[in-house]
Parts: sequence; C-alpha cells; structure tokens
Amino acid sequence: MAVSPHTLVTDPRGLDTLKSRAASDPRGAAREAAKAFETLFMQELLKSMRASTMSSGMLEGEGTKLGTEMLDQQLATRMSGMPGGLSEVIARQLERQMGLAPGPIPRTARANPEPAPIKPAGDATAAVRVPQTAAAGFVSQHTTAAQKVAARTGIPAAFMVSQAALETGWGRKEILHANGSTSHNLFGIKAGPNWKGPVAEVWTTEYVNGQSQRVKAQFRAYSSYEESFADYARLLQDSPRYANVMRNRTDANAFAANLQKAGYATDPAYAEKLGRVINTTLRLQRAMG
Repeated sequence: MAVSPHTLVTDPRGLDTLKSRAASDPRGAAREAAKAFETLFMQELLKSMRASTMSSGMLEGEGTKLGTEMLDQQLATRMSGMPGGLSEVIARQLERQMGLAPGPIPRTARANPEPAPIKPAGDATAAVRVPQTAAAGFVSQHTTAAQKVAARTGIPAAFMVSQAALETGWGRKEILHANGSTSHNLFGIKAGPNWKGPVAEVWTTEYVNGQSQRVKAQFRAYSSYEESFADYARLLQDSPRYANVMRNRTDANAFAANLQKAGYATDPAYAEKLGRVINTTLRLQRAMG
C-alpha cells in the first residue's frame, strides 16, 4: 500500500505502515519514502513560485486557495519519481543508511589544490528552472567520480559531467548491453581496433554530410562509471587531436568548440548543445551547495 506524502509526514500510522513494509521490502520502502519527500519538495517549490509571481486579490477566497493547493499537489505528484530525479538521490542515501548499498567512492587529495577558475559558456548564475530539477540526480550521482578524475587531469568536473549528460540525455539513454545492463559508457566512446576490453553493440545516430542516419556500432564497456570518466580523460590527454581541448580546458566555450572541431561528435550543433548543458550543470551544482 503506497504512503502519500501528507500521510507520511502528518499521520503516525503512515510511518508505521512504512516501517512494516521496510521489514519485508526495504528497497521498496526506501523508494516510496524518497518519492514522498520529493513530492513535498516539489509542492513547496510550486508554492514558492506562485507566491513570487501572483499577487493577492479580492477575488481570491478560500475556495480559490484550496483549488490552487490541490492543483499544486497533483502537479508535484506527477513530477516526482521520474528517472534521474531527486527521489533517486534520496533513495540511494536511504539505502546507504539502511546498509543496502555501498557509500560513495571516497574523495582523494587533489593533485592541484588550486585549479584554474572555470569560465562558463554563458550566464551560469541564473536560477534553476523546475524542469531542470530532474537533472539534479544525474549531477549528484556522477560529480564525485568526475572530481577524482579532475584532480588528476585538470579537466573541470562540471565539464565532464555535462558532456556525459549530453551523451546520455541526463542518464536516460545510456548505452546498454543486449541483456539490458549498462555499459557504464557515459561518453559514447567507440571500441576501435586497439580496444581490448568488453564492448556493447547498439544502434546510434550519425551525421553524414549534415544528414542524420542510423548505424550499428560497437562501444567500449566498463565495470564502473569512474572507469568511464578515467578513460574519457585519458583519451583527451593522450590523443594529439584533442590538444586544443586540453589547452583550453577551463573555458566552456573553447572546450566545447574544440571538441567539435576535433571531430568528437558528428552533430553540427554539438558545441552549442554542450555549452548549454555546462551552464545547466553549473547552476545545479550551485543550487545544491
């Protein structure tokens, strides 16, 4: 039996129900609690937005207020529990506290304690919009692994997380094996003749003479997301074609433009798209503190 957000917070019986379920299905209970808390967060976010954009009027009575609250509750419920959303982050934290999952990879000491300042592609200080909250889970999930690689290479973690987000649609379109398991390949790196590791063969979109077409290709597969970040950084460091990318690795516009010039992707709008995603990632990291 599902526990609604209001029941979970205001009714002790809702907590008892959740505790009972946790005994038989701890992961399910964690996900249910996480979704309930995300729903409450979204309701407060919508309430705050309405308060900042709507002024009180004589025609606004208790009925209007009740209708607005019910609408916000429905919207919050629909927006909660989406893949890559805040509920996934909360669920993972609950599972770690319950001993159901290992904790995050510990951060190591930085090789460069004072990295060069990051130059965004545009206005990275604007407020995060509601649709972008679904991307917060992706940023939270991968920032630690990206920071470990950034400490060794000087490539900003935000840039790497952003490119992974662009390549995977914020984690919704990861490269999968035939059995449905993830390849942990966040950057769409193909398996060339020199690659000796496992591969995942999938259909993908390539641009030939400006026209998109579907082709089947083999991509590198890893045992973890951290391996994916490390292999991506190694590619940029070791390949002469990405020398300009590394020389301009702290400037978002130059970083994205040089990746496209080097032929990282065949999408003619790749640099523009990556620049926008970098700004979104920087805003999300700022909002999450």
